[in-house]
Amino acid sequence: MQGVDRRRRFLKASASTLAGALLATPLRAFDTADPAGTATAAVRDKPVNRMQAFALDRVTLLDSDFRRAATINLDYLHSLPVDRLARAFLVQAGKPTNAAPLGGWEKPDCELRGHFSGGHYLSAAALAWAAQGDAVLKARGDELVGILASCQRSNGYLSAFPESFFDRLSRGEKVWAPFYTIHKIQAGMLDMYRLAGNRQALDVATGIGNWTVRWLNGFSDTEIAHILKTEYGGMNESMYDLYAITGNSRYLDAAHRFDQASLFEPLAAHRDELKGLHSNTQIPKILGAARRYELTGEPRYRRIAEYFWETVTQNRCYATGGSSNDEFWKTGPGDLKGQLGLYAAECCVAYNLLKLTRHVYAWNGDPRAFDYYERTLYNARLGTQDAKGMKLYYYSLQPGGAKFYNSPTDSFWCCTGSGAEEFARFNDAIYAHDGDELHVNLYIASELRWPERGLRVVQRTEFPKEPSSAFEFTLDDPRELTVNLRIPSWVAPGASVALNGTPLDVFASPGSYLTLKRHWQTGDRLTITLPMRLHAMPLPGDDSLQAVLYGPLVLAARLGGKGLTHDQQYGKYDASPSPEPKAQAAPRIAMDGPDRLDWLTPADEPLTFRANTRDGMLSVIPLHQIQGERYAVYWQADMPADGTS
Repeated sequence: MQGVDRRRRFLKASASTLAGALLATPLRAFDTADPAGTATAAVRDKPVNRMQAFALDRVTLLDSDFRRAATINLDYLHSLPVDRLARAFLVQAGKPTNAAPLGGWEKPDCELRGHFSGGHYLSAAALAWAAQGDAVLKARGDELVGILASCQRSNGYLSAFPESFFDRLSRGEKVWAPFYTIHKIQAGMLDMYRLAGNRQALDVATGIGNWTVRWLNGFSDTEIAHILKTEYGGMNESMYDLYAITGNSRYLDAAHRFDQASLFEPLAAHRDELKGLHSNTQIPKILGAARRYELTGEPRYRRIAEYFWETVTQNRCYATGGSSNDEFWKTGPGDLKGQLGLYAAECCVAYNLLKLTRHVYAWNGDPRAFDYYERTLYNARLGTQDAKGMKLYYYSLQPGGAKFYNSPTDSFWCCTGSGAEEFARFNDAIYAHDGDELHVNLYIASELRWPERGLRVVQRTEFPKEPSSAFEFTLDDPRELTVNLRIPSWVAPGASVALNGTPLDVFASPGSYLTLKRHWQTGDRLTITLPMRLHAMPLPGDDSLQAVLYGPLVLAARLGGKGLTHDQQYGKYDASPSPEPKAQAAPRIAMDGPDRLDWLTPADEPLTFRANTRDGMLSVIPLHQIQGERYAVYWQADMPADGTS
């Protein structure tokens, strides 16, 4: 979210064959049995997806860091009372309320008010119901939908700020981002319909869509091009989604008017002209392009989305999978020199890149897309929440930086909302299917139910503490089934697979799928061992700065908590800590060559290491485990001038 001041190649592979692609979650992928008997959305997606996601209620998280983080997130969402969430909408509608106002970006004079309380919260509540069966949040979501419906004007307009904000937008006057907030509200309503069966929510979303159509029709294409210079979130995506549900082509046409030629045309021609652009403003637009491809089959929009995904994930991301510095792409592709700032890697960027990755994977099924997905999930998402459910805005990469979280009721940053959604859907993307073929993409303790195939699979694992996963199969009847296990690109020599305790004399190359086709029966147990290794990843554009990963995990030097205070840990309206922690020099290490990591040795506990630096020994642990202390992700490498030993 763009703020003010400082807020600121493709394949499905078997043991011998590589074929094609990552996991998208189009609207229908989330459809579950409608608890209200009302969610009868038409499926209008073209047959462009090779891979299908499992509905969220088909996969249950078992004990793991992800399940614990999801539970903490639910506790935070439970703490937010509906009357306070609804207050700004009631005030705008002239209705009485005695509730205390929320603060931060939801406070009464903030021009984004309503983006979390009427948008992200509804999406998170719907996801929590679909993914975890949280009846409390479903009930609160239903209650909030009812209140907001009573606040909707007869012309369909619904917001916590006046319609005059859009007059300012059309006149070119300064206004924060009114369509950004409208998108969040409409998306929240659509999620409550698709995932929680709330028919009233679809009526509200349709009203917003009708208002949007009429508003857009008042302007020429030239005028719209100027209007689109102000951040508009994913209005194209939510309007495409409304079309997918209703079949009304006016929403398809309206969504198309949010095409931003200055962004789309270079990408369609495979040109990266992203330098100088606000990072997270752009990704929701690309998600809209992805939805248009899925609904119309127009190849131009696939080219736009795939090229954007490729250039950003390969050329504009840190080792963590995150991207941006002070919310912008300030340099050209492949050059992140000088971009390790205190305000690096806005968390919404990683959230939206994961969404885009799911789309791209659905089209081509390439397991290598999950190398990026897995790395980003662990290093740019899992570690962005504290023990109370507070979320980061920036994932600082400045040496000596620390994590600074929102406050419970006085922040409500964009990343607070996207984090609340992300942590409610950690069971997504672990598995996918292509017809009768099952694909395992993430090694996370979980249970999959596939009743159409009479199959239940329980994945038991302590990964990444232990480099293995065991899959226990239960079937209604013995049957032939193809199981594809992703072999990560980071895997070390010595990987193996065993069936019912007997090692199999097959495996696959890193970055592919190991395909096992056989008759399966209840009691079968499949075990895969994936040894992890240390490997360096230089900062693009500056090989002297190296991050180190152990398997998919980015490792961080622990630099202590001296000088950090509670006030620095919990920010309010402004996501900047005050005072800002001073930058430190990156820890200096001697490397005899780019792949020599003998300066880093295992310590006593799993996933812990000791680094022999120029200034002494440092403790090193996975970045996502860092809490309440300073850290460094990149190391200053002193290597021979010719880079050899």
